Amino acid sequence: MQTFIQKTFNIGELKGLSAKNLEEHLKLYAGYVKHTNLILEKIGEYMVDAEKNVYVIGELHRRFGFEFNGMRNHEYYFKSLEGGTKKLSEDSKLMFAIKKDAPSFDTWLSGFKTLAMTRGIGWAVLYWDKQTGQLLNAWIDEQHLGQLNGLDWILGIDMWEHAFIYDYPTSEKKKYIEAFFENLNWEVIEENFKKAQ
Repeated sequence: MQTFIQKTFNIGELKGLSAKNLEEHLKLYAGYVKHTNLILEKIGEYMVDAEKNVYVIGELHRRFGFEFNGMRNHEYYFKSLEGGTKKLSEDSKLMFAIKKDAPSFDTWLSGFKTLAMTRGIGWAVLYWDKQTGQLLNAWIDEQHLGQLNGLDWILGIDMWEHAFIYDYPTSEKKKYIEAFFENLNWEVIEENFKKAQ
């Protein structure tokens, strides 16, 4: 089976998000890549006697979803911070799609930030549903519970404490959300949307 490779990201200095927090967050991402590969390796080893190891294999597969989604979610997240802050163009396809479903971009963004304030650990994600031609906001518990099947990831913000704990106490995670959007490269998000269509 093909090994997953840890990606590198060209992220410059961020406003409101320290180099220390970013460094620690990237280490966590590296762990997800490592454990995704390790679980696949172990599944292969236990498959030599699948009947004897059926329960162990089942539990490894259960854990695989957590590690794999942790890896991929972070790849989307870090990619969206590359290249410096860039605004979403008023005449972009994504802006048009957002305004089709929301009264305004600002109204949609306010709602998305509210979603990100959901209590608990997880991710706020903007998806594209090809079947209905609409954008959908969703909350993902942890890394993997609540992913919307068959939909493409457009934008996501990591709302685990590790994403901001070196810069903000948990009671101030709203400041982290604002800092994330201050640093977001909307051109990357627009490219995600184009690929999804």
